[in-house]
Amino acid sequence: MAATPDWLHVLDAAEIDELDRLVARLDGECADILDITSPRAVFERLAPMLAEIRNQLLDGCGVAVIRGIPLERYDRRQAAIAFWCLGLHIGVPVSQNAQGHLLGHVTDLGDTSFDNPQNRGYQTHDALPFHSDFTDVVGLLCLHPAKAGGESLVTSSIAIHNEMLRRAPHLVEVLTEQIYRDRRGEIPAGKDPWYQRPVFAYHEGRLTTCWTRGYIMSARRFEELPPMSDTLIEALDLFEELAYELAFSMDFRQGDVQLLHNHVVVHSRTRYEDWPEPERARHLLRLWLATPGGRPLPDCYAELYGDLKPGDRPAGGITIPGTRLKAPLDAI
Repeated sequence: MAATPDWLHVLDAAEIDELDRLVARLDGECADILDITSPRAVFERLAPMLAEIRNQLLDGCGVAVIRGIPLERYDRRQAAIAFWCLGLHIGVPVSQNAQGHLLGHVTDLGDTSFDNPQNRGYQTHDALPFHSDFTDVVGLLCLHPAKAGGESLVTSSIAIHNEMLRRAPHLVEVLTEQIYRDRRGEIPAGKDPWYQRPVFAYHEGRLTTCWTRGYIMSARRFEELPPMSDTLIEALDLFEELAYELAFSMDFRQGDVQLLHNHVVVHSRTRYEDWPEPERARHLLRLWLATPGGRPLPDCYAELYGDLKPGDRPAGGITIPGTRLKAPLDAI
């Protein structure tokens, strides 16, 4: 990635002009972000670039960055509209949490302890361990970078798998088994407070990974589940060690959109220091995108979610009884 920055697309003046015009029109036409559907988010000049990025995410390295969203002349709603429209060309926004947020916010809300099942690391300023999100593609738009820190790290989980095969193939086998994971209080109707999924899954000729060590370790709080083996912990340790060893780091600039394919990439961020002014606090908008026509997934990938309609991606977002879909413009 350092040698061949094909994953980075810097918007040119004509592309920005097209984005400006669409944002201005939809800002006037649509009362709610959820009113903006694919038929409204039509680009001409940007469409081929976005189609190439989608291909790169799903069948290439799994990482893409769009640089140059002109946030200096957008308010929060206009920034969200621009991000939402770009995302619709990659996939379908799905719920990121039990509150039904289709537009998420990554910023420090003061929650600091992962021991509380209601807390999430993205609501803190702490370093985040490597992980993959519970959907096909995650997108992040940087509204405000941190005063210091907050560096983004990405690693190919395919590379981690292959290096584990070289060093300790018996540990790869352990990670192909079903592993208990904590739902952290987001429990769909009729489901247990935990679910099972392997880290490495081989399905229809592809390797798909799901790395959420925090949720795996958190499942130990359920006394009815079997204890974790020493071999499993050793395998988890090696995966995490390799994630840092093989990582690629990138800065996150204002106006950057980072897109990651969760089935082949894990990501993290370093601890950051915020600006003293609240209006300058580090703040990212987030989309979880299901990708119709994306890679086939094994049946166990449906277990995390509630009822899926025929044809739904088994990455259809987190919902629990009473969840209502929304796209809040502020972190709540």
